[in-house]
Amino acid sequence: MCQTETLRLDAVEKIYGTAENPLPVLKGVNLVVREGEFLAIVGPSGAGKSTLLHILGCLDRPTRGAYYMMGENVATLDDDRLSRVRRTRIGFVFQSFHLISHLSALENVEMPLYYERRPRIERRERCRELLTRVGLGARMDHYPNQLSGGESQRTAIARALANDPALLLADEPTGNLDSATSREIMALLHELHDAGRTIVLITHDPGVAAAAPRIVTIRDGHIESDNSSLAGAA
Repeated sequence: MCQTETLRLDAVEKIYGTAENPLPVLKGVNLVVREGEFLAIVGPSGAGKSTLLHILGCLDRPTRGAYYMMGENVATLDDDRLSRVRRTRIGFVFQSFHLISHLSALENVEMPLYYERRPRIERRERCRELLTRVGLGARMDHYPNQLSGGESQRTAIARALANDPALLLADEPTGNLDSATSREIMALLHELHDAGRTIVLITHDPGVAAAAPRIVTIRDGHIESDNSSLAGAA
């Protein structure tokens, strides 16, 4: 059983609109993710998944409630410190890859390390190891327009791992891929999980969610169900 908490949401609410016309999107969300877990957060369009993703990724702050990452209430941090949390503790994998077109796969994976001022030789060695790990050892000098969709997503996953983050946050990572390639990407995520990586996957697809050991369903801004035996202890 995983013991150390990677993240905890306590009664998190997110309200848009105005005081006169509030639009509540998240309504008292409680969630614990422990180190080494792999869970999928699934729900229909409008359920609150995108808003929850933004809060988990420190891209937005809750209106009420607390968000603890590795024991620190990150919801209270100023913008500079929150930016550093994003850079150092969270690896993002997006549906659309977000690779920089004029950079090679190797250079794309290097990007997060520039901000940490690591020596060039160290950066290159780290990124070559990561690209080899995701099966792109022979493709690291290729540019995004020379890569298939699956190769682009593998590059994005390698980039997300560059700073060895505590949390890998995957937003619809198979959304732009065919079925066979989607299975390959999910298999890679499982390999990372088996190696001890903490992964939270956001998806609207119950079939994709079913591949994760833990499934959390969100609907109308509430956690509707959680198949984890840890949920009751949270």
